[in-house]
Amino acid sequence: MPPKPQESIPVIGDRLREAPTESTTDHCETTEPQGECGYVNRVFESDEKSSVLDLHPPQKPKGNPVTKIIDFDDLLPHVGEFGLFQKILFLCMIPFAFFVAFVYFSQIFITLVPEEHWCIAPELSHLDLDTRLRLSVPKVNVDDGGFTYSKCLMYDVNYTEILESGITEPDPTWPVTSCRHGWEYNFTDIPYETVATQFDWVCENSALPTIAQSIFFLGAIAGGLIFGWIADRFGRIPALVGCNLIGFAAGVGTAYVNNFWEFSLCRFLVGFAFDNCFTMMYILVLEYVGPKWRTFVANMSIAIFFTIASCSLPWIAYYLGDWKMFTIVTSAPLCLAILTPFIVPESARWLVSQGKIEKAIKILKKFEKINGKDVSPQIYKDFSESCAKIQEEEAQSQSYSVLDLFRTPRLRKITIVLVLIWMAISLVFDGHVRNVGSLGLDIFFTFTVAAATEFPADTLLTLTLDRWGRRWLACGTMVFSGVFSLLATVVPVGVYSATLAILGRFAVNISYNIGLQYAAELLPTVVRAQGIAFIHIMGYVASIVAPFVVYLSNIAISLPLVVLGIIGIIGGLLSLFLPETLNHELPQTLADGEDFGRGQRIWDFPCCNKKLDDADKQIDHFKRASSSSVRTRSVRGSARGEIRSSIIQRSSVRSRNATTSP
Repeated sequence: MPPKPQESIPVIGDRLREAPTESTTDHCETTEPQGECGYVNRVFESDEKSSVLDLHPPQKPKGNPVTKIIDFDDLLPHVGEFGLFQKILFLCMIPFAFFVAFVYFSQIFITLVPEEHWCIAPELSHLDLDTRLRLSVPKVNVDDGGFTYSKCLMYDVNYTEILESGITEPDPTWPVTSCRHGWEYNFTDIPYETVATQFDWVCENSALPTIAQSIFFLGAIAGGLIFGWIADRFGRIPALVGCNLIGFAAGVGTAYVNNFWEFSLCRFLVGFAFDNCFTMMYILVLEYVGPKWRTFVANMSIAIFFTIASCSLPWIAYYLGDWKMFTIVTSAPLCLAILTPFIVPESARWLVSQGKIEKAIKILKKFEKINGKDVSPQIYKDFSESCAKIQEEEAQSQSYSVLDLFRTPRLRKITIVLVLIWMAISLVFDGHVRNVGSLGLDIFFTFTVAAATEFPADTLLTLTLDRWGRRWLACGTMVFSGVFSLLATVVPVGVYSATLAILGRFAVNISYNIGLQYAAELLPTVVRAQGIAFIHIMGYVASIVAPFVVYLSNIAISLPLVVLGIIGIIGGLLSLFLPETLNHELPQTLADGEDFGRGQRIWDFPCCNKKLDDADKQIDHFKRASSSSVRTRSVRGSARGEIRSSIIQRSSVRSRNATTSP
């Protein structure tokens, strides 16, 4: 049985609050006329009215009090918060977690280039390797005083005449030229041919895999926008199935490319799947899980499933020993997504947002049956009426755009800092992922160890995020990542440098998990989804640059870590310019966002604050423009996947007051 989480992770953008654990009411509603009120209830009224908190002296109620169903989370305890059906959905996340790991990391193992490769001289092909190299490839001095054979140059001489004349040693004065007839590779460290070795993407063409990886992220941006629109227009399930099928077709097609441009087109289309092939499923499951279980589901789906998939990927490549077979084996499972509509229900929240309330209730009744619950028809009726009322309010609400985040000075500063921090996190994270081949150890083993840091990072974050807060934890982990990266450049290449670099990867894993959650808490509700989507896209822009940072290893082996270290430290220090959100009422309106955090000091540290009782725990320094009296609390835990594709949530979050109960 999984441990009971301390708090919940609500789905961003929906009008959420923790479902009551006991029957509550504000206007006394009981099954018997003589029933009396002795409970507490929050009533969400229109945006112009404040939320009301009524306290009544506790009395023993007569009859059975009935909870007034206000929103989706009020209904979940009745149909089951983590019953049999939710557990089935949780297990259904496993293949999708593997899909996203395969889509994201597979190009690393199909574009590997062995450390040792040399120009081919066809006339010398009948000779042994040492003789071929000695006669055809010039020597290059290395830092330790020894030498190695050039990877990109060969002697520009007539090798037939040299053989006929019996020359066994080269003349250093011989002219040199670039490779004319291709390369030969030492496959000792990389035990299979890759697309890069097949098409000789080395030397003057060595940047081509880097360009292809950047094209992949361009595809991710396009796919996120396109499938985000599909999700809003046609539903989450069609978007989930569609992006996985495109990833499947493009991934399998990669095995049959004949040149760089065909390869790049396939990578672009595979990128379509990256943003949503797991995230759609992630959001769907979180929507159907009760608040007290969302911490477990959100964290464990990443920490366990994604980590196992990432750690197994290099060994799949090693075992298959064929890059074409590897692309097929890692892409073909994506077609299983076509079975999703038969197992996974459509998002009930999306159905409600589209006015299809009866369909949403039909799904919830299915949950009720499988989970062995018995829900009163009155509860579904209350839910239906509440949804209709919220829709009416939204139809009359003011529309906002991401440009509103830049209209006032303080909110503009916060938005710009959030963008810069997330770009730094994205670049450093992706840079560490792709730089494992330059750490001086076996890439298969090193990648596995580095990927395994995801599990302890998520676990540590769960234990500390709501104790230490967002600001200093984001700062500390980013700075530590930068410091470890820089230290890795001043120790010998090998075990020491790899260990420090992996510690840098571990630290940035934590920062990644904090990043967009921090943005979701700081941006006002009325423009939260669009703001997160904008920040998310800017992170992909930074990821486009990351492969070129890793490519700097061709100039100097330590240069990528120097760049990643400096960017990590700068990104961490920028976090100190943001207000803390832990235990603070989150902004709903643009005016709230402008005033949020006024009076906070940079050295305020949440875990050192004096513990307050429940009545006085509100420590925020701004007054809500809407005069709401309900105290809210920040989102908890690792919400990476939930927030990462917030583009797709636009229709369900456009103007709702997304709040969480303390």
